[in-house]
Amino acid sequence: MQPKSSNLQYFFVSFVSLLILRYASTAYSGTFEPLPPAECVTRDQPNPIASLYPTNATGTLNGTIAILPISLQLARQLIPPQYGILEHAYRALLPSFPKGMYPAIVQAVHDHEVQAFGYKIPDFTRAGVEFPFVDLLNDNYTSFKWAPSLLMTAGHDLALNGAKDYGTNTFPATFDPGCDAYRRVKSDKPGTTFFSAKSDEPGAASMSTLFSSTELEEFPLQFFKNFTNQPTFADGKTCDNMIRLFDTNVTTTYGIQRVKGTVRTQMPPFSSEHEWKDVYGLRLDTTFIENNYMDCKTFQGYSGFE
Repeated sequence: MQPKSSNLQYFFVSFVSLLILRYASTAYSGTFEPLPPAECVTRDQPNPIASLYPTNATGTLNGTIAILPISLQLARQLIPPQYGILEHAYRALLPSFPKGMYPAIVQAVHDHEVQAFGYKIPDFTRAGVEFPFVDLLNDNYTSFKWAPSLLMTAGHDLALNGAKDYGTNTFPATFDPGCDAYRRVKSDKPGTTFFSAKSDEPGAASMSTLFSSTELEEFPLQFFKNFTNQPTFADGKTCDNMIRLFDTNVTTTYGIQRVKGTVRTQMPPFSSEHEWKDVYGLRLDTTFIENNYMDCKTFQGYSGFE
């Protein structure tokens, strides 16, 4: 998949403007480098593609992505009624997925060494529940991912305001671990990791995950490649085109771990706390290329990861 360049000039202006204007009003000063090790220790892999795509936003994305099976009826209640759900699209990838069910997605990830045009921004963490295979254009074909809410690192104005620009409901939050994708915990199950996020406004939003390694391949890798690379939107005015690359050394050197565990979350569009057990997903680190504030109509015809 090749990065889109039609909005290159707009992206350059928006990216640099956000860096300069939004950070000028905060306590952070100096060059826009990742936080120093004394404050931020991470096991994320370095960004290996920044020099290959100097005019695109690039970085690495480390963390856990997993499938949250919910009823199709509930999905229809949560997703705005003007958008269809492309059930035939996800069933083509998951023919044995239970009838009457829909695959919502949880992502708890750490953005590392994000940069473009030579500018770098500090790392940040984000977590939320997303809804793929949404028919934003009402063409009964093109798959989009609706991401209505995000827990994001408190104080990171660039990330928070960037998400708000898409119409995303953002919650400044405190994460455990504070500057990594997850932390390993003692358990009788191998490869167990923990992650949690709590909004700085008490009770507004939260998420926690506990995953262990598994040998079971409940969902094919192609399904994860498909939905993670669907154009993402919140209010439908513009789309984020994040292209996650699964074939760079960031992923191939350390591999992709299949995991199984529990997810608990309280955040919109859900009206109350939900818990899912026996959730299957992946724990991985990937590089990404990102094109921001794209016209969603330019993605008409997208049907999956290329």
